[in-house]
Amino acid sequence: MNRWLVHKEAPSPNWDERALPITMVVLHYTGMPSADEALARLCDPQAKVSAHYFIDEAGTVTRLVPEDQRAWHAGRSYWRGITDINSASIGIELANPGHEWGYRPFPEAQMEALLPLLADIVDRHKISRANVVGHSDIAPARKDDPGELFDWERLARLRLALPIPRPKIWLVYDNPGAFYLALERFGYDISDGRAAVRAFQRRWRPSLIDGEIDGQIGGLLFELLLERDMGRAK
Repeated sequence: MNRWLVHKEAPSPNWDERALPITMVVLHYTGMPSADEALARLCDPQAKVSAHYFIDEAGTVTRLVPEDQRAWHAGRSYWRGITDINSASIGIELANPGHEWGYRPFPEAQMEALLPLLADIVDRHKISRANVVGHSDIAPARKDDPGELFDWERLARLRLALPIPRPKIWLVYDNPGAFYLALERFGYDISDGRAAVRAFQRRWRPSLIDGEIDGQIGGLLFELLLERDMGRAK
């Protein structure tokens, strides 16, 4: 790793050994009133949570857990057949109050710190764009972060995440079960179908998050699966 990407070290005791190779990056928001409180919790042995990196709103990057160790950031989660997401991923926490404490856009300084860090991680570990995900993608029934204000399209322009498709058609599935199966095929946990739909909307159509299946998100999911099957959505 380029040393200039990390400004501080604050070792967290909350880690153990990996059981899987690194194939994912999971982006989070802290969801706490202040960055100081969030950082303290990520380093508190009683909290039993951590991440590999923490980025405050001023753009300061703090390393908490070395990448070769398993940080405890994902919790109970699932993505594309993997259930031990902590073992397979690098977790990045972005300081933001979250939906409970006054959710707000992610500042430019914070994004400017995230982008080169993420680019370095993705390049070194050969992580596919489809495996750069939000916490809500891997735990739809429990989590909403990094949320609808996160600028996924900016990541996509730098080929650090998949872009939002522009569907040629709206597609109405025959029944909700058909949509859920397609959603599962793309990678989501569908054990709570409505929560999975909300997570999909939060990531791919953030302008309307209602948990309802409609032709627009049907078209989005169809395009994502088509791109994946043609080998262009990796």
